[in-house]
Amino acid sequence: MTHQRRLLIKIIQGASDHLDVADLWRRAKDQDATINKVTVYRTLAMLKRQGLVDELDLMHLEGGKHYYEAKATRDHIHLACTQCGRIQEFESSLFEKLKGQIERERQFRIDTVRVEAGGLCERCKAETANS
Repeated sequence: MTHQRRLLIKIIQGASDHLDVADLWRRAKDQDATINKVTVYRTLAMLKRQGLVDELDLMHLEGGKHYYEAKATRDHIHLACTQCGRIQEFESSLFEKLKGQIERERQFRIDTVRVEAGGLCERCKAETANS
């Protein structure tokens, strides 16, 4: 595990938002000027293969951008505001129950879940109502 890989993992795990490659590279360069984009891409590929990070497209709000987050201990739904681009995460015991129901009724073992919902966040909804 190289210093640069540890740095990238630390940045991803500490991020309060979802990072794309450019964001991750910028943050890493602030701490290590020698890091290059190739290292970022290779490290992300390795972390994905090992199941340590998830790659998301988040409703393709910004074209084909992909975002990365540390693998969560619990599955969640991404709520993407189609107006301002804000991403929120939503967890629910009902979601866990739904996954269990799917597994039971379809005899299907769920390993990965990707659920996204697009709409207006609270702020944009309020702005639209006041317009």
